Parts: sequence; C-alpha cells; structure tokens
Amino acid sequence: MADPTGFLTVRERELPPKRPVPLRLLDHREIQQRQDGAAFIRQAGRCMDCGVPFCHRGCPLGNLIPEFNDAMWRGQTARASELLHATNNFPEFTGRACPAPCEDSCVLGINQPAVTIKNVEVTIIDRAFEQGLVTPQVPERMSGRTVAVVGSGPAGLACAQQLTRAGHAVVVYEREDRAGGLLRYGIPDFKLEKHHIDRRLEQMRAEGTRFRTGIEVGVDLSWEELAARVDAVVVCTGAVVPRELAVPGAELDGVHFAMDYLVPANRRQAGDELGGELIDAAGKHVVVIGGGDTGSDCIGTALRQQAASVTSLAIGRRPPGERPEDQPWPTVPRVFEVSTSHEEGGERRFLASTVRAVGDEHGRVRALSVARTEYTEAGRVPEPGTEEEIPADLVLIAMGFSGPETQALEDWGLGLSGRVLGRAADYSTALPGVFVAGDAGRGQSLIVWAIAEGRAAAAAVDAHLSGATALPSPVTAHDRALAV
Repeated sequence: MADPTGFLTVRERELPPKRPVPLRLLDHREIQQRQDGAAFIRQAGRCMDCGVPFCHRGCPLGNLIPEFNDAMWRGQTARASELLHATNNFPEFTGRACPAPCEDSCVLGINQPAVTIKNVEVTIIDRAFEQGLVTPQVPERMSGRTVAVVGSGPAGLACAQQLTRAGHAVVVYEREDRAGGLLRYGIPDFKLEKHHIDRRLEQMRAEGTRFRTGIEVGVDLSWEELAARVDAVVVCTGAVVPRELAVPGAELDGVHFAMDYLVPANRRQAGDELGGELIDAAGKHVVVIGGGDTGSDCIGTALRQQAASVTSLAIGRRPPGERPEDQPWPTVPRVFEVSTSHEEGGERRFLASTVRAVGDEHGRVRALSVARTEYTEAGRVPEPGTEEEIPADLVLIAMGFSGPETQALEDWGLGLSGRVLGRAADYSTALPGVFVAGDAGRGQSLIVWAIAEGRAAAAAVDAHLSGATALPSPVTAHDRALAV
C-alpha cells in the first residue's frame, strides 16, 4: 500500500484549487488548477489498501486504483501511467468528465471522505504526457482484416484503438468535421479543453487508425455499402435524440434543445465561422430545464456569454446533502451536488414543473409558466393553483436523451430493444459481423461505461475475426451500474 497510516493521519479530502469565478467567467479555459505536490501525495496516501477494493467494481473499467495510488505516492509516474492505461484508454477524458462512481464505492468513504481518485487519475495522465510517457503502440503484425467504427465518441475511439493495436485495419467514420463526438462538441472547453482530444487522436493516427470525418453513414454512404467494404462494423453512434418538452409553446422561437446551443458554442471556441448558427445568451434571461450535467454545461456557457440571468429548473425534489439510508455504500447515491457552473451564478429551483412556454406577439418566447411539482399515483404533475411566470428570452431543454437515431439502421436490418439498438451480451447483432457499443445500445450513460463498452466490443470483434482474443473485456452489454 502507499502510506500505511495515511487514511488515519490525513482525514481531510483536499482537491486542487479552482480559478476564481470572476476570472474564469471571462474565458472558456479549464477551471481546475494544478494541485500542490505535497498535498497530492498526502491524498494519494489516503488509499487504505482495503483488501477488497470496491472502487474496482464501482468503475466499469475496473481501474487498478489502489495500485496507481501507491505508485504515485512513491513518485513512480511511469508505473502509474502503465497501470492506468492497462484498463483505460483515455484517462484524460474520464479524469475530467466522469462523475467518479469509483469514489462512491471507496471503502474509506464508509466513515470518511472518499479518496480523491478522480484527481489522482487526471494527475497521472497529465504528468505522463508532460514526461513523454504516452507514445504510440504500433501493432507488430497486421491481421489482414478490416473494421469500420461508426462514431468517434469515447466508445468508438476506445474500440478503434483496441482493434488497431490488435493488428486490424480500422477506419473511424464521423459525420462531424472533427473527431471526438460529444467529447468535442457536447462538453464545453471549461470542462475539457479540446487539445486533450487532439493529442490522443495524434497517437491513434500514429498507431494506424484512420479517420474519415464529414461522412454520415446512412446518408453519404449507405450502411450496406459500408458493410460490403469491411469484415466487421461497430456502431458507436451514441444516444443523441433529445427528450422533448411536451408542453404548449415548445415550438416558440427562443426554445432550443441543449445540444443546439452547446455545439455551436463549442465550435465558436474552436475558431469556426458560424454566421447565424450561434445561439447567444448575451443580455438574455435564460432558463435551463433539467438539472443534470448537460444543464450545468448550459449554465456555465450562458454565464460566460454574459446572460442577464440564468435559472435552472429541476422537476424533482432537492436531493439530500449526504448519502440517504436507502442508498447504502457501495451504491451510487443521489445526493445534492454543486457543479463548477453552479458555483458561478444563477438560481437553482427544485420541484419546478414547466406548464407552458409563453410567447409574445412575434412568436418569440418571453416567459415560462412554472408550477410546483406534485407527487401523485400517476407520477409527477404540476400542482394546480401554484403557477407563476419566469421571464425567459432563451429556454434550453436539457432533459437528457431518449436514444440513438435509428431509422437508417432499422432500414438496414438492425432491430430495436426498447429505444436502443438490440444486441447480445457480446455486442453482436442479428446482422453477421455487425456490433453495437456505447450509448447506441445502452442508452444515455457515463463516459466510463462508453469506454468500457468500446473495449469490450473490440474484444468481441477481435474474437469474431481471429477466432480468439487477448483483448480485455471489462463488461458485457447487459451489465448495469451499482446504483439504486
């Protein structure tokens, strides 16, 4: 273990400092700063070598958390990087954008604040890149087999990298102009600066993975044509269809889905010329419907665009501040969280049910009619007599995603399982040589699940093409998180 008495002598959980709010609202740079070296070592030393590390099960990737904590406490960055990459292709992504279910499962968290696993992870990979420890892993021999991976989000990238390293010729198709999926265009730069994606793509290209951007399979190239060109196809198109706001007035000008707002904002930070595509919150009263990560991203973006006000609406009750009794360790509890965007300003309202969007004479939204949420046998409904109007020049719907875009895939012959693409436990589908990984088959989920599925699907594809595989398979397509 690291420090044998660390968890006894260092009881405080200490995270890196953040840039001051007034300063960070002036730009879109990442918020977290580098932690003092001594403080970092103290935190890594809190890992208690618990015997049965439940953090392994809390993380679907099965990250070797006690081992890399020990390596970093001893100053062995190269070994820590090797241990981290043994289970995770992209720790620089998860270390910034994952909600860290591993920390909810930390044994120390039973009676103390959990080990700062997420910060240790991102520190390892950042130091590894700085020290030139992250290099291309070019396969020693090629298999002669070809694979098309459709979609370049975390599932697609992980699957492609694993298959390339196994010796297959892999091409990643992405309909956007740059690879990265929602990592690039859905997550704002203040949470994940895009040079992290670019340097990993550079590594993948050096290993042999090829990227074809600006090509939408099913439109520019049919699925049948693609499948005829390769030995296997892996569908990693994500769950990008937004949940709709089914209230009167949702069609008004000024009411937008979150991604229609965030994607152009991210493109602007990349230096793209947008014309009228950008939705600007400057000087507007902004209301964000939805209290999750996407809603938080909308809040932070609107504040940086100098909105007049930002109000966040959540339909449910405010979660408790501490783990409730009915959500025991090591499950992932639903507790009240304050994101970096919430720290920066705006108002958060809970038990807020949207009744209608109110428009002006020009057909543009001017307010939202909101009522208190009432819990009934029929579900959560607006409580009669509690309606009020909230000024709103811009309404952003951040209620999550219902599933993948499926029409072209259904026409090709892939079936549905509910709202997602049907697949077996090994990620295979009814079409020979076709596999589905990530949110397209799981539904809206976490980045760690996407990477884990990408790795596991790569193992299944390798076995299909080669008859056997040495690639790791951390999860099946039917595994679920340790959540209540």
